Amino acid sequence: MRIMGIDPGLANTGWGIIDFDSRKTQPVSYGTVKTLSDDRLEDRISRISDRIVELAREHNIERLSIEDIFFAKNEISAIGVAKVIGSVCYAMHTINVPVSVFTPLQIKMAITGNGRAEKFQVQEMVRFLLGLKEIPRPNHAADALAAAICLANMGSSLQKIGLKSRRVDF
Repeated sequence: MRIMGIDPGLANTGWGIIDFDSRKTQPVSYGTVKTLSDDRLEDRISRISDRIVELAREHNIERLSIEDIFFAKNEISAIGVAKVIGSVCYAMHTINVPVSVFTPLQIKMAITGNGRAEKFQVQEMVRFLLGLKEIPRPNHAADALAAAICLANMGSSLQKIGLKSRRVDF
């Protein structure tokens, strides 16, 4: 199965694509979509969604995993991130790609086994699990790969351990 993970952000949205079968997980591609703070909000959100759809089509994505907002210290940036999440979820709906939304805690648990793992620990496990020589850069791309691995690793196990991803249906 080909899975795309998203680390949503208004300035930088990380994306990562993996191939997953029951035996192994392999990296396909990763990067970020950057927007400029001087651009209009609707243009920034549109650019992110359009690029994610383009990547999903180019790589024949079957599922998408996106990190949700768990808590926010800065309400203004949280609102922007929430708008990006909604836009990406809707865009995936328009091309019939199912979306699962995971909290940062769920992603950390799926990758490291510790919901309070530090960012570096998660990124190091992403490197290890994908057999990469270095931690993927930029950090947003590594976080997106973690979201993709989370869906791959937890998809069939979620119900067994009592966690649930939220599938977004419109």
